[in-house]
Amino acid sequence: MEDTKQSNLKGQFLMAMPGLSDPNFSQTVTCICEHNSDGAIGIVINRVHPLLSGKDIFKELKIVHKKKAELIPVHIGGPVHTGEIFVLHSTPFDWSSCFMITPYLAMSNTKDIIESLAAGKGPESFIIALGCAGWGPNQLESEIRQNAWLTFPAFSEIIFNVSVETRWTEAVKRMGIDPNLLSDKAGNA
Repeated sequence: MEDTKQSNLKGQFLMAMPGLSDPNFSQTVTCICEHNSDGAIGIVINRVHPLLSGKDIFKELKIVHKKKAELIPVHIGGPVHTGEIFVLHSTPFDWSSCFMITPYLAMSNTKDIIESLAAGKGPESFIIALGCAGWGPNQLESEIRQNAWLTFPAFSEIIFNVSVETRWTEAVKRMGIDPNLLSDKAGNA
């Protein structure tokens, strides 16, 4: 009998396995922001846009900003809704549209948080991302069964305090796995 109960991956990291060939997700860490019977949505946390910065975002939105805010990196959050801005952040959680992911992590995408970041205020820790990652009903579960992803509870220190270049390695190590020993071959025990 098949188990119809769906495990909820909200608040989990997805670490791409070495064999994941999709260039949008190769060696990525994605924070799952929502997961339900309609599918899943997440933000890739370890890809920085090579050409954009906070200056470009604030200029495009015609938001007055401090000089320091111009240097805020812009992440590539995923291949879906690439024209939309998402802010993955810590406290405070009182923005117009603040969606809680875990008790210590939220996602917002309203003008009030963007204006606050431009003014050098806002959440204590954050990343700005253009776009997000999305999966249809049961798609993510199927990919996990096919050995495309490792899952582990999200940790804000990996999102906010670890260099972008080492987030995948550090997230895998947090699981107690040596990243050098991961195989790109699927299998069952």
